[in-house]
Amino acid sequence: MRNLESVFNRKHGYPYVFLNNVPFTEHFKTHIRAMTTAPVKFGLIPKEHWSYPSFINKTQAALNREDMESRNVPYGESESYRHMCRYMSGFIFRHELVQEYDYYWRVEPGVSFSCDLLDIDPFMIMKTKKYKYGFTIALPEFVDTIPTLWENVKRFRKLHPEHIVKRNSLEWISYDKGDTYNNCHFWSNFEIVDTSFFRSKAYLDFFQLLDDAGGFFYERWGDAPVHSIAAALMLDRREIHFFNEVGYRHGMYEHCPESPELQLKCACDPKDNVDWVQFSCLRRFLET
Repeated sequence: MRNLESVFNRKHGYPYVFLNNVPFTEHFKTHIRAMTTAPVKFGLIPKEHWSYPSFINKTQAALNREDMESRNVPYGESESYRHMCRYMSGFIFRHELVQEYDYYWRVEPGVSFSCDLLDIDPFMIMKTKKYKYGFTIALPEFVDTIPTLWENVKRFRKLHPEHIVKRNSLEWISYDKGDTYNNCHFWSNFEIVDTSFFRSKAYLDFFQLLDDAGGFFYERWGDAPVHSIAAALMLDRREIHFFNEVGYRHGMYEHCPESPELQLKCACDPKDNVDWVQFSCLRRFLET
């Protein structure tokens, strides 16, 4: 948060919303408020948004987690991670503290921003250019986390052809016109979103179908492929924007602008960008 304040928000003063499934301590709140002069709100996630739906067989879900752990699937053993992915896929934009906002910028613990954004306002870029979804990193999803996701996507396309826009990005996420998924997705731990997209009937119908299928718990469907597939199918290609000017790092993956002009405002090395295998998803998006 200090990093984001330094490179961006100390000038713009956008409010922060912190959400958790357990109450924040007063110690935590005090330290957070000391980092910024912008408004800060703390919210509790409703239990019904961070719990198992009634139709989920918890015993089977636990057995599936054990199996995924034995195969070293990333977060395969984690119950809380699954609740997080489901929450980010279908509920964050419904929270009462988020309801008042037309856009949100997702900021996770441990991320860092390496470029000066004081003279750039991503929210205004989204608004004036009428973008619906903004990202910085695109890479393949782990195949073992989503074995039946695409089957359900194809079922959705058959049930709701009215939700698939004409100028979509299907060719970005499929090499064979939709028969199979190539696993490309926007890494959603950074995303700037027009919340009207997630609140649309098209997206809510999509989430409901996926939720009913149980894949958030029986498998380990991430919100990243869910958001990305929805954006690729339901948004006009021009409504999705690559924020090249935002230097961003999360764990081992980084986006650092390569152009000399942008590099003047950044403290990162393009050589540290995700390797060519992951970068192919970004390159494919930019070329479609």
